[in-house]
Amino acid sequence: METRKNRNNLLAGLAGLLGVIVIVSLIGLYAAKPEPLIIQGEVEAKEYRVSGKIPGRISEIFAEEGASVEKGDTLALIFSPELNAKLDQAKAARDAAQAQNRKAIKGARPEQIMGAFELWQKAEVGADIASKSYERVQRLFDKGVIPAQKRDEAEAQFKAAVATAKAAKSQYEMAMNGAEKEDREAALALVSRANGAVREVESYLDETCIIAPASGEVSEIFPEEGDLVGTGAPVMSITDLSQMWFTFSVREDLLKGMTTGTVVKVRIPALGEEEFEAKVTYMKAMASYATWRSTKVSGGFDAKSFEVKAVPVSAIKGMRPGMSVIIKTEAN
Repeated sequence: METRKNRNNLLAGLAGLLGVIVIVSLIGLYAAKPEPLIIQGEVEAKEYRVSGKIPGRISEIFAEEGASVEKGDTLALIFSPELNAKLDQAKAARDAAQAQNRKAIKGARPEQIMGAFELWQKAEVGADIASKSYERVQRLFDKGVIPAQKRDEAEAQFKAAVATAKAAKSQYEMAMNGAEKEDREAALALVSRANGAVREVESYLDETCIIAPASGEVSEIFPEEGDLVGTGAPVMSITDLSQMWFTFSVREDLLKGMTTGTVVKVRIPALGEEEFEAKVTYMKAMASYATWRSTKVSGGFDAKSFEVKAVPVSAIKGMRPGMSVIIKTEAN
């Protein structure tokens, strides 16, 4: 009886020891199993900086931060009195050029034509009188009554009168025919240049309306109403929530199995424990400052970091730019 009792105690002790050994072994195996490495990234989205082409004062802002806008919506107005003054100047120059062009096309006024005609007729009369005087002097010279000098003077006066009559006739014909072709072309060119100046100022005035370049959400407004803004100064930022992706910085020894086109599992902590699929679309080595420096012990090396971008395979409800994204990978 005593022997059987001792045997049972021995078996119970062996069973207990075996159980302890199994438990310790399981704990050891679990402790030795490497924890998965976590690669953390961020949700990013396409962002537009809306700027003004002209300097001026913000007179009115029509959008608020967080508001949804559509492409073509008016976001703000810029008031620029200098541009209005330049437009008035350009229009005045255009009116003057158009008047000059009309004058070139129409030609001389009736009064100018009549004056040119009268001058021509007067010159013709003068030439006729000079011709008759020259003929009388010539006859007297032929008879030896007057010297050659008097004849030469009369001849010179006659030729001068004829030249004056021809010039007066040319002036009359110019008045009748209107401006020269080159003058008309020059006047037309001045009109074209003046019209171009007006269109240029009007195009700048169109820029006083800040228009949304794309649909999205107003993420930030920089100036307040009444603030002065310079040329190209940003007025708003618009985030296009239809174009979002994930960006990671991955050490090169963790890139195994991750190539362009690869589909990876990601988790967004802000959205719970659900995993989503994302397709890798971009991989590029980052600058030297992102290199993991090794101490060169036991064959270590300087590991570069790669910028990796991935897009969701399907739409993810509730995802917002700036949220953290996690990829779990096995340790090498």
